[in-house]
Amino acid sequence: MEKFPITPEGAEALNAEIKRLKEERPKLSKDIEVAREHGDLSENAEYHAAKERQGMNEAKFRDLEAKMSLAEVIDPSKLSGDTVKFGCFITLTNIDTEEEVVYQIVGEFESDIEKGLLAISAPLARALIGKSIGDEVSIKLPAGVRNYEIGDVEFR
Repeated sequence: MEKFPITPEGAEALNAEIKRLKEERPKLSKDIEVAREHGDLSENAEYHAAKERQGMNEAKFRDLEAKMSLAEVIDPSKLSGDTVKFGCFITLTNIDTEEEVVYQIVGEFESDIEKGLLAISAPLARALIGKSIGDEVSIKLPAGVRNYEIGDVEFR
């Protein structure tokens, strides 16, 4: 597999979740131990539920560790210019509605459009990469064609 970009904040959040899952292991083991004491394991729903929670925790833990091992942390505050690239904050104006939005282009696993964090793999981000302030971009989205003008590109 190849490396993927992530911001320092995204890496910090990913590491925090890995740590939380790791700290949950002893509690899950204890839950299994307590459930095991309730008798016949073949008919013990509490035991099977505890084992399933443990399995889900381990699967998520391994998945996040694998992602973190492939993450390439890129600090946008060390970048500059007026060209759209990973980590930048972009001010876009919808040409049709004059609505203005600000997005930061981030890694795939840290995106949250409600918070203005746009995944680098998203169609809008792919259309914006390499463009400069003043450029117009027309992008076909699930909600229809949108026309944007890049108002500002900022690295912080």
